[in-house]
Amino acid sequence: MFSRSCISLLELASGEMLNFPQTPRALTKVMTLQGVIPDAKNSDGINNEGVNVPPSEICGKKIIVANFLPLHSQKDTKSGKWCFSFDEDAILLPLKDSFSSGTVVIFVGSLKVDIEASEQEEVSQKLLEEFNCVPTFLPSELHKKYYHGFCKQYLWPLFHYMLPMCPDHSNRFDRQLWQAYVSANKIYADKVMEVINPENDYVWVHDYHLMILPTFLRRRFTRVKLGFFLHSPFPSSEIYRTLPVRDEILRALLNVDLIGFHTFDYARHFLSCCSRMLGLEYESKRGYIGLEYFGRTVYIKILPVGIHMGRLESVLNDPSSSVKAKEIQEQFRGKKIILGVDDMDIFKGISLKLLAMEQLLQQHPEFRGKVVLVQIVNPARSTGKDVQEAKKETYSTTRRINQVFGFPGYEPVVLIDRNVPFHEKTAYYSLAECCIVNAVRDGMNLVPYKYIICRQGAPNMDKAVGFASDSPRTSTLVVSEFIGCSPSLSGAIRVNPWNIEDVADALNVAITMPALEKQLRHEKHYRYVSSHDVAYWSRSFMQDLERACKDHYRKRCWGIGFGLNFRILSLSPSFRKLSIDHILSAYKRTNRRAIFLDYDGTIVPESSIVKTPSPEVISILKNLCSDPKNTVFIVSGRGQNSLSEWFAQCENLGIAAEHGYFIRWSSTSSWETSSSAIDFEWKQIAEPVMKLYTEATDGSYIETKESALVWHHLDADPDFGSCQAMEMLDHLENVLANEPVVVKKGQHIVEVKPQGVTKGLVAQKVLSMMISNGNAPDFVLCIGDDRSDEDMFESISSTSYNPSQPVAPEIFACTVGQKPSKARYYLDDTVDVITLLKGLAADSSLKPRCNWEIQAPFEYIM
Repeated sequence: MFSRSCISLLELASGEMLNFPQTPRALTKVMTLQGVIPDAKNSDGINNEGVNVPPSEICGKKIIVANFLPLHSQKDTKSGKWCFSFDEDAILLPLKDSFSSGTVVIFVGSLKVDIEASEQEEVSQKLLEEFNCVPTFLPSELHKKYYHGFCKQYLWPLFHYMLPMCPDHSNRFDRQLWQAYVSANKIYADKVMEVINPENDYVWVHDYHLMILPTFLRRRFTRVKLGFFLHSPFPSSEIYRTLPVRDEILRALLNVDLIGFHTFDYARHFLSCCSRMLGLEYESKRGYIGLEYFGRTVYIKILPVGIHMGRLESVLNDPSSSVKAKEIQEQFRGKKIILGVDDMDIFKGISLKLLAMEQLLQQHPEFRGKVVLVQIVNPARSTGKDVQEAKKETYSTTRRINQVFGFPGYEPVVLIDRNVPFHEKTAYYSLAECCIVNAVRDGMNLVPYKYIICRQGAPNMDKAVGFASDSPRTSTLVVSEFIGCSPSLSGAIRVNPWNIEDVADALNVAITMPALEKQLRHEKHYRYVSSHDVAYWSRSFMQDLERACKDHYRKRCWGIGFGLNFRILSLSPSFRKLSIDHILSAYKRTNRRAIFLDYDGTIVPESSIVKTPSPEVISILKNLCSDPKNTVFIVSGRGQNSLSEWFAQCENLGIAAEHGYFIRWSSTSSWETSSSAIDFEWKQIAEPVMKLYTEATDGSYIETKESALVWHHLDADPDFGSCQAMEMLDHLENVLANEPVVVKKGQHIVEVKPQGVTKGLVAQKVLSMMISNGNAPDFVLCIGDDRSDEDMFESISSTSYNPSQPVAPEIFACTVGQKPSKARYYLDDTVDVITLLKGLAADSSLKPRCNWEIQAPFEYIM
């Protein structure tokens, strides 16, 4: 079905469509080598990268693209000039120092202030020269629709599992906001293009604000080295599939080389979406997860981001932090501090945390006057009714708790709702007995990491609060199981934030935990957090990105598709589409031809409900078989009865059924069987196991063949079916370990069959027969779509050539679909296969066949 979002990229992102003013003229190209400025691409944005030209040995820049630049901006009221400084709290700022020395790091993103159009060029030059930053100036109306509209009011809630069921609490999909999102992504991409040298530079795009950007970059530079990291959760397929532009976003993300997630859960959800919506399969390759996408491998990286250790330790040891810590210590003397630090939004669970504190004080009256919850509320990052309601509930709950459990000189909950300086937060971290992060859904959340480092202490801080430098360090954490950092904090007390009683019990355990246990948990956490800092995270991601891009110049690349369906077709130089003209030319000049055809997925579509061959297929095969120069075989995994019935009209057609266990040279010859399989007692072992999985897997069924058992799961749930197939494979291999059979996993099947029965041996037998009869083939065509056909591709290359022949035969091994294969050629689908065979059949003569081609006067031995 046609999607209105799949219109031309240029139309969708043009200023004309949304009536937004143009951005300032392009910046001067950034020099990669002293005195060398990369050449600009041609004006229409399309570059010809079909030729394999390896990149030069220049150390490439690292271009970091994010929604906001890591900068503070302020206008001098006297001079009217803009002043900028690095934002030390920005999570991406440490990336500028995380790579090897001499690496140029450039940031691309927006400023958090509006710059007048007349000042934008001057500001751009200043930021590039002084901060290596390239600003994207979005028109205010576009920024409002893109950031506050589509990102914050639609994408962000959806990625946090909040469906737009009620318009009062979240926005429903709005086509104009989506168009603004695409237009903004196009502007960011244009800015990257101004500073990139595509042969050497690496581009690292961050977060859900820029998920469409990879399509624009990949369209311009087919071999751009491109990574993406999602800092938010990626929802389950049940949630994500409600997104009207779900395919467009998935395809855009698949235009990168490496996609990073904080946790395996987020990666698993993404892979599930790719499987269910795009039909893609993934596999683990030597510890790396890879998605095959039009000849490219898109790798998946799972690694949570870390904190900037140097920055935190520096602030912790700063005198201002020590002074503040001493004030806080005096303010809460004799009390244990439970600390919470959260943004003001509906997903941070602040109200649930307060209710748990209320429950704690109700259940344990002895804590009244001795335990205090300090809740620091960071300013909200978005606006809307939901934020106001969350703030109102937080204040009302705080007042109620303080009124019920407080008394003169004691407030159980201290709410700090202002912009708290970092040094003040470190002071609270250092003194808190327990830190609680109670978010109902959060991408990562680095608060627990900061708390752990601050509890480790620093000389000045220890001295200020009277803590001996050689004393054991302790910390206790209560964290929600729905946040990204939870899996990495194995010593934390994990809770379901919705279970108020459970959270209250966890706080009690944390407060009353023995000192030795607190110490052991802290040491375990500190070892992990200190070794997995932001520098480790960025270096690890970039190393994997470099590895993912190493094959860029070993393949030929073409851009295909329109609009947001644009993608790259990447193929080996020796792997190309089979041209009808090319094969027809070889077909005409040869006289001894062998043709091997798979059935399902080759001459009949895999997804077709009708599995019988069409009249067109029968007619084509009859014409091919009537040519005395041709030996034609259908080589299939299907049973002999079905195949012989379906192809009864093709008298001269050879058939190999059940992967070659049965073979027949023509309709007039009898079926031969493989002598390698006589005992089928193994079926009594395998069939009960298959029945077990069939009963447990809706949509699956067992196909019983004379020589094999096949379990099909094409109609089952994609994820569950694949999972069950892997489990069954392992189960059958164990129970059949001593039986003369092989267990193989194919395309939506698990098959058990006798050893020594393969399609490759069928091809080898037929070709050997032709050679022994003095009719060595000078033309071999083999077409198949499945893993079992790979044996045929390999066999025809090794068997068909006879050393006594003056000229090597023309060999055409062809797979259906673009995928890794031993074949040298491919055809897109069954339609292409039928078209090719029709062309060959039209050229064939109708002379009667020679007798040698249909006689097989020897025992069938494999």
